[in-house]
Amino acid sequence: MNNPASPDGTLPKPQKLSLSTKLAYGAGDLGPAITANILAVFLLIFFTNVAGLPPGIAGSILLISKIWDAINDPIIGWLSDRTNSRWGRRHPWMLFGAIPFGLFFFLQWVVPRFSDSPNTNYWGLFWYYIVVAFLFNNFYTAVNLPYTTLTAELTQDYDERTSLNSFRFAFSIGGSIFSLLLALAIFNLIRNDPTRQYLVLGGVCAVISVLPIYWCVWGTRERVQETERQRQETVDSSDSIPYFQQLKIAFSNRPFLYVIGIYLCSWLAVQNTVAVIPYFVKNWMGLTDQDFTQVVMAVQVTGLIMLFVWSAVSRQVGKKSVYFMGMTLWIIAEIGLFFLQPGQIKLMYFLAVLAGFGVATAYLIPWSMIPDVIELDELHTGQRREGIFYGFMVLLQKVALAIGLFLVGVALQYSGFISTTGGQAAPIQPQSALWAIRLLIGPIPIAILLLGLFLAYLYPITREVHAEILLQLQERKRANLERRKEGGGWDH
Repeated sequence: MNNPASPDGTLPKPQKLSLSTKLAYGAGDLGPAITANILAVFLLIFFTNVAGLPPGIAGSILLISKIWDAINDPIIGWLSDRTNSRWGRRHPWMLFGAIPFGLFFFLQWVVPRFSDSPNTNYWGLFWYYIVVAFLFNNFYTAVNLPYTTLTAELTQDYDERTSLNSFRFAFSIGGSIFSLLLALAIFNLIRNDPTRQYLVLGGVCAVISVLPIYWCVWGTRERVQETERQRQETVDSSDSIPYFQQLKIAFSNRPFLYVIGIYLCSWLAVQNTVAVIPYFVKNWMGLTDQDFTQVVMAVQVTGLIMLFVWSAVSRQVGKKSVYFMGMTLWIIAEIGLFFLQPGQIKLMYFLAVLAGFGVATAYLIPWSMIPDVIELDELHTGQRREGIFYGFMVLLQKVALAIGLFLVGVALQYSGFISTTGGQAAPIQPQSALWAIRLLIGPIPIAILLLGLFLAYLYPITREVHAEILLQLQERKRANLERRKEGGGWDH
């Protein structure tokens, strides 16, 4: 093995990543972003307005399917930490999980008929979508969780990680925007047949989502293999610590608790807002499916542009300050949406753009913080356990999606919202349902975002603190290399 130390015995500074590596890494989030965005924007309204499920049952499907993810995600993270192959620890999961990931995404848009009895058919659909969601979530985790851990394996540079995440979320938001453009095209091409519209949308997105995963594996494999060799030379294996003990250590890392709190609040607000936008635009503003798709697109196009703006600003003022700026603008937008009245179309799009400023920071900042937390854990334990930490981040992303959809579904159910099946005329919703929709677009996400701001204020790892962590890690690794040369043991 090559010695990663420089001639004077110190470890070299992390190399800058090439543009091709950053592009390949970013492409790995394209498929998960397309599928996650289509599910977040359309799945609940597909259940209530096409499959004909009551909102409470529809929202429960996503929540129940995440119970398994509470066990599944950390275990796959732990298993990927222990995987040994010529492709490294993470890439085999991405290679073999990609095709089933696409297949089970498509099956979520099929509407089988189990009985002429509405009640029997409801429960048949309920169990069908539960089983498909379980299988899809398993393969989504198998692909996406090992992918997310690549951030910490590709570079240790504080600002380079922010840049790397800019590429990742450029593909992520770009994929989300593309999925909405694709939906608009399919809705315009196939008119007055929502069942077929969603079936075609699911099939096309499934195929498009699988291919970039292989680009990511191919384009990052050399860099990951290089860092994997260095890891094996300088860091002890985590195999010696039992799984539940690893969880205990991870949750004793206070900055990690702040990061997952920030992330959960950010994404719960994102998913709650995205889930209710279709109902807000159609039922409160009196507009069409195409209109609500364009509103979501306005948010995401702005978010894509602001990713690179916030990344540059972060280099000057730090991650916490950027998070505060973005969240403040987002809260202002949510207040405006709550007071928005039918007919104020231009103001609606302005508020959507303003919300995009904040949504960009919800993508960028928590994921830029997590590698710093991993290195603090390495400093305390002498081990690298990216899979454990990223496992809970991916889990929280799914939990936020599930809770957001569940809360919207339950709120609509108890407010008297009237569901329909594909092809039926849109009913006039009661005032109680319209009031619930307005509460879900404004006050509820605002409260969640304010909690996230409080947690961000408490987050302790600044650029200076991170630099000190890396310095101490460098000293430890240098000492380990010297002991290895002398035939001594490892420093824990």
